Amino acid sequence: MELYLDTANIETIKHYVDVIALAGVTSNPTIVKKEGKIDFFNHMKQIKDIIGPQAKLHVQAVGQTREDFIQDAYSILEGIAPDVFVKIPTTEEGLAAIKVLKQEKVNITATAVYTEFQAYLALAAGADYIAPYYNRMRNMNIDAPSFVRNIADQIAREKSNSKILAASFHNVEQVNAALRNGAQAVTMGPDVLTSGLEMPAIAPAVTAFQTDWESIYGVGSSITSIKKDHK
Repeated sequence: MELYLDTANIETIKHYVDVIALAGVTSNPTIVKKEGKIDFFNHMKQIKDIIGPQAKLHVQAVGQTREDFIQDAYSILEGIAPDVFVKIPTTEEGLAAIKVLKQEKVNITATAVYTEFQAYLALAAGADYIAPYYNRMRNMNIDAPSFVRNIADQIAREKSNSKILAASFHNVEQVNAALRNGAQAVTMGPDVLTSGLEMPAIAPAVTAFQTDWESIYGVGSSITSIKKDHK
C-alpha cells in the first residue's frame, strides 16, 4: 500500500513526511494554483528534497496534443529530476505520448481515468500507475469500487507491474473503499487525511490513557519518568 499527499504546499508536506509512511506527493495545475505564482521548477525540486530519494513525485504534463505532453515530459524530467513520474491524461493524444515516452523508459502515471476501457488501454501502453478519479466517478454515477476491483483483477491476471493510484477523494471512507477493492496506492488531500485522524472518539481515548496513568503514578508522570526511579 502506498500513501500519497495530493498537495504542493511545502509546510504541509514537511509536516506529514514525519507523520505517515509517505510514498510521495502528487500534483497538478489546479493544486499548484493554490500556492500562487510560484517558481514552479524550484518549488518541485524543494518538494523532491523534502520527501527524499525513495519517495515518488508525480507531476502533470499540460496540453492537448501528444507533442505538448512529450515536450512537457522532457521539461519536467530536465527541470526537476529524471525519476519524476510524468502524469499524462488518458486521451487518444495522451496514449500516443505514453507510447513514445515508455519506449524511452520514462515513469508514467495515466490520469483523468474514468472508464475501464481507458484503464485497459493505459495498462497496454505500459503506464506505471493508473489514476482513476474516484469521487468524480461517484458523482457521475460510475461504480468506482467495481472499477477499481476490475482493474486490480486485470493487473493480477496479466501479472503486470502497473498499479492503481486512486485519486480525487471526498472523504476517508472513499479511500478505505478504494484500498479494500484492490488499489495499490491512494493519493489524498491534506483535508481528507486530517479528517481521518480527527475522529471524535480518538482524542478522548488518548486522554483517558494519560488520566488513568497519572491517577496511579502522579500528575505529569510518564513511563520514562518512573523508569528513572526504577532500580
